[in-house]
Amino acid sequence: MGERLVVIGGTAAGLSAASKAKRMCPSMDITVYERSGFVSYGACGLPYFVGGMIADAEDLVSLNVQTLSEKRGIPTYTHHEVTSIDRQAKTVTVRNLDSGETFVKPYDKLVIATGATPIVPGIPGARSKGVHCLRTVEDGIALKARVAEGAVRAVIIGGGFIGLETAEELTQAGMKVTVVEAMPRLLPFLIEEYASSIQAELERHGVEVCLNSTAAEVLCDENGKATGVKTSDGREFPADLVLFSIGVRPASDLARDCGLEIGFKSAIVVDEHQRTSDSDIYACGDCVQMKNLITGEPCYVPLGTTANKQGRIAGENLGGSNSTFKGVLGSQVTKIFEIYATSTGLTEAQAEQAGFAPAVCSITKNDRASYYPGGGQNHLTLVLDRHTGKLLGAQAIGTETVAGRMNVLATAITAGMTVMELNELDLVYSPSVAPVYDPILIAASQALKCVDKEARA
Repeated sequence: MGERLVVIGGTAAGLSAASKAKRMCPSMDITVYERSGFVSYGACGLPYFVGGMIADAEDLVSLNVQTLSEKRGIPTYTHHEVTSIDRQAKTVTVRNLDSGETFVKPYDKLVIATGATPIVPGIPGARSKGVHCLRTVEDGIALKARVAEGAVRAVIIGGGFIGLETAEELTQAGMKVTVVEAMPRLLPFLIEEYASSIQAELERHGVEVCLNSTAAEVLCDENGKATGVKTSDGREFPADLVLFSIGVRPASDLARDCGLEIGFKSAIVVDEHQRTSDSDIYACGDCVQMKNLITGEPCYVPLGTTANKQGRIAGENLGGSNSTFKGVLGSQVTKIFEIYATSTGLTEAQAEQAGFAPAVCSITKNDRASYYPGGGQNHLTLVLDRHTGKLLGAQAIGTETVAGRMNVLATAITAGMTVMELNELDLVYSPSVAPVYDPILIAASQALKCVDKEARA
């Protein structure tokens, strides 16, 4: 028997680690424990499952327990919760949530991939029937069932990506939706003009948006079932279901309780190899602290792309490699009805806080040749350092083509490019895919005017 590896968590990060370690070291004895009833699923697809675009929850699952256990040689157990870690004895205590049985499992190496948990405010009625979060497949099944039962009014607390994507899907399913957001605008990582466009798009489709307001109470009937939400400014919004979507926090309790180092926003501290403060324990995914690629400072950006990459790197190192995870830019994209919104890197405020001298340049340009049918506009903003011209961040809204252009900009930031170098890029052109001067080149050309003359020379 080879080295014993126990993986806590059977979604993106955990299974990436387990699969990569098994491929690199087939003799390794790997066991995966997952507390929910599903493994290897696309949590980002949950809003579309709730709204009916995706018919079956199984369609979100990439690998099931049988495939992992029998074909990949990785015994995987759902409804099994690891309740404690004993680092001295090198064991974990596991509870079978179906039977209630508790047992101890030894390990040589351990991976913590416990993900994150939704934030639920401690307000009256927050745990009532009809109040939901959307993090697991079970969450999605419960929310979709409520829609199928005839719910017609929904209040969504939180105007982030998941909240707005679910607002779109519930609206298209025929529900009346209200979004309550504590900030003065939606999606604060976007410039105000873009955030206003997103709000207008929501309202154009019938979604009510309530800004500068928090949920003070979930109103309930005599049976303890949610009937609405009362906000901090005294307004009341009726609801057949309430969704909390105000963010997540790292599920780091296991790590804290066994004495591992905890850092930014209570996330687990790991090195560039995904090792924790215990050299025999790795951690990856939404439970860990990350590093910002631009500033080098600790950050917390829970995204599926990052979780998969970190899991792969942990698995490679468990298999004897020396791989490193460099950091994150926080690149992200979403679709709100007909508008795509995307960003990468630093905002102007973040750049200033990090000690840069930021300048901001915004342009609007067609995404294809003006005479080619079916095109639309890209609204693109670059954040740069005026002293050096270094590209620090970007934001965009518009057609689906903004996603590909943001990938180019994320690549440029990762490579440390300046807007002078960005302006020199030899980008593709065809009337069906881009104008002669791509929006990226137009933005770079305009951004040059913001750079100190000495740096442009």
